[in-house]
Amino acid sequence: MSGRNNQETIGITLLGNEGTKYEMNYNPAILESFVNKHLENDYFVKFNCPEFTSLCPITGQPDFATITIAYVPNVNMVESKSLKLYLFSFRNHGDFHEDCINVIMKDLIKLLNPKYIEVWGKFTPRGGISIDPYCNYGQANTKWEEIAFNRLVNHDLYPEKVDNR
Repeated sequence: MSGRNNQETIGITLLGNEGTKYEMNYNPAILESFVNKHLENDYFVKFNCPEFTSLCPITGQPDFATITIAYVPNVNMVESKSLKLYLFSFRNHGDFHEDCINVIMKDLIKLLNPKYIEVWGKFTPRGGISIDPYCNYGQANTKWEEIAFNRLVNHDLYPEKVDNR
């Protein structure tokens, strides 16, 4: 069946809301989900956020990154506007790059219980070095646990040429 009925969109409050409030501090409660109508299929959903910002927890200076989130949905899927607002909520959040990426993944696991998820941050250089943390998760005791391990150890076999982001 194609399309969504009103029953299937209950709980989605941000999409189409003209009174959008942008949280300026980390807030995972912003995240909303909806039911996956294609449980019989395994498929990836991928999001790219090229304007992610957070703050260095020591200096307070801004950090900029492209965040890529890819997951294989189980029962629930993340609503994209809520994800955008959630990622925006890191704007004044002080955390190291590696922590931001792992927090994002853990919050999405809590919300979605996906079969598989990976989060990759490609941060712009500060002090002459860029940091690109990658984390992933596959449901325990399923094929996705093995896939997660394989993708982790092979995730960067063909790294891109970094000129200056």
